[in-house]
Amino acid sequence: MFNKIAISLVPFMMLLFFSVIACFMGYGIFLLLDGTAQLSRIISRVTQILLILSIYPIMRWLSISAKNLGFVPFKSFLKQMSAGIILGIVTLLPVLLLSYVLDIIVIDEARVWTFEKIAGSLLAAFFLALLVSLLEEPMFRGILISAYAKRIGISATIFISSFYYALLHFIKTKTPIPVEQAKISDSFRLLAEAFQNLLNPEHLGAFWALLMVGIFLAVMRTRLQLSLAWCIGCHTAWVWQIKMAHKITDVNHSSDLLYLISPYDGVIGPMVAIWLTLVICAYLKYERVVNRAVQY
Repeated sequence: MFNKIAISLVPFMMLLFFSVIACFMGYGIFLLLDGTAQLSRIISRVTQILLILSIYPIMRWLSISAKNLGFVPFKSFLKQMSAGIILGIVTLLPVLLLSYVLDIIVIDEARVWTFEKIAGSLLAAFFLALLVSLLEEPMFRGILISAYAKRIGISATIFISSFYYALLHFIKTKTPIPVEQAKISDSFRLLAEAFQNLLNPEHLGAFWALLMVGIFLAVMRTRLQLSLAWCIGCHTAWVWQIKMAHKITDVNHSSDLLYLISPYDGVIGPMVAIWLTLVICAYLKYERVVNRAVQY
């Protein structure tokens, strides 16, 4: 048990290690840019880059191949990613529509849309969502699942990978630092603020939702044995819809059901979490029934 707990803490220690390095590097970049970008944002981006760059060395160290990671040949990848996009639309769009029907979100009537603007926004949001998914999925549904599945078991792996996936979204701060007054100690003060943000109770609904998102994707990789392409497609579709929802809707702050979405991004929250929890439980129940039928 102790070994499993120790192994489970490795990603957190790596995150902390890369964050400390990013504090030094980010401070230097901040000075080079003469404060044109926020120090907190630079540190966050450098940390993410270091984590992404660590994927290949970790693969070599753990002898994990691209196939083990969940990648498939390019043609199959495109086909399966497309199927994942459809799955992502099917699983999130009903929640967004229900939020609109319940008057939790409303159409932003101040925006004037033309065909060109709609097409441009759809394409820009899609490619940004795809980039996010291509960066995050190999790490959380690739490396973490491949590294932990045989070491701590499938169920624990699903939870650990999903926990870290949700956790990473809340390690952030927006405190501005004037470049004229900046000191290296400010980098570490921002880092401390970012980790303290994990304790913000306002984010509990969003954390639950992102945890269920991670579990949903991890179940696809482990229980359904689907490729990483499916996860990338599904993840892309979710981020795509959320970004478009930000563009065309506003949160109705006078709604009596406002608690069903989180102030984290005005879209995800308890409603998404409950929906995905029900979907996952339904699948696990179906899996159990099928397994019993096979045994008999």
